[in-house]
Amino acid sequence: MPKVVLVTGASRFFGGNVVAALAADPTVDRIIAVDARMPSRELLHRMGRAEFVRADIRNPLIRKVVDGNEVDTVVHPAVLSRPPAGGGRAAMKDFNVLGAMQLLAVCQKAPSVRRVVVRSSSAVYGCGPKDPAKFTEEMSARTPPRGWFARDMIEMEGYVRGLARRRPDIATAILRFPPIVGSRLAGRGVQYFRSAVTPTVLGRDPRLQLLHEEDSIAALVHAALSAPGGTFNVAGDGALALSQAIRRAGRIEAPIPFALFRTVGRSFMGPVMREFLAEQIDYFHFGCGLDTTRMRAELGFSPRWTSVQAFDDFVGGAALRPVIDPRWIDAAETRLLGLVGAGRA
Repeated sequence: MPKVVLVTGASRFFGGNVVAALAADPTVDRIIAVDARMPSRELLHRMGRAEFVRADIRNPLIRKVVDGNEVDTVVHPAVLSRPPAGGGRAAMKDFNVLGAMQLLAVCQKAPSVRRVVVRSSSAVYGCGPKDPAKFTEEMSARTPPRGWFARDMIEMEGYVRGLARRRPDIATAILRFPPIVGSRLAGRGVQYFRSAVTPTVLGRDPRLQLLHEEDSIAALVHAALSAPGGTFNVAGDGALALSQAIRRAGRIEAPIPFALFRTVGRSFMGPVMREFLAEQIDYFHFGCGLDTTRMRAELGFSPRWTSVQAFDDFVGGAALRPVIDPRWIDAAETRLLGLVGAGRA
């Protein structure tokens, strides 16, 4: 069991909530919350007994924080999925790749460190027409990812595996998350469902596998306490087709050719799709399925929410007003199937 845990990105959603959860666990002696900016007053209150240290993981001085506190477990959930405001691509890569490289170099040199947990993404698998129904952790992208975020995660994972080779006594765990949804946190990709009319790619109905925000925090905390080394897909059970998601959100589907989807469709959706990254365009074209066998068998973690339940919680939390009541659509489909069955009889 860890005694001193350091968590990066403590002022952000993932880092702050992981700190709060660890602070409520009496088996952990100390929690060091690290970020370059101060958390909100509400978040600081929820962190409880955790010790906040204002520090930037890109600065070599982070080694003093690790060595001076004899940190044995490092949790790194702090990654940017899009360029920061006013920073651009260079700032995003500096934070994601160079920040991880510096932090992992410190872990390699610190004799006290025994476990490192890093948050990654299913974006490393890419999205393409030749993808398997479900990716296992040993598989790589069939179609090279086009997006900046995916490339950053691939590079960061390479540094983690390098640490594992150089320090085999450290359990290095990579958690690959699919899109994360819920009532408090809705990723940019899921905001796609806020529009009354939702464009989709003509002839495609990708399967969406999701993870609830509470399960993402629980998985990081679980990994901090007991994760073995390795890479783990972490996702909710089941999946739902994009057409089902649109219907459950009470939206109107508008299938259009892909060439229009990524051009006219983005303009039609206003600021939601205009801010889409390459990964999101590809995701709503092809989808991505994850095999979570290793998550249960080796990591020992089971999400509480299925993909469908997580999506429904997002819809409820976002207070989306249905354009068409999903119950009306379900009733119409039931009647139509009944008529078809009667006609065949």
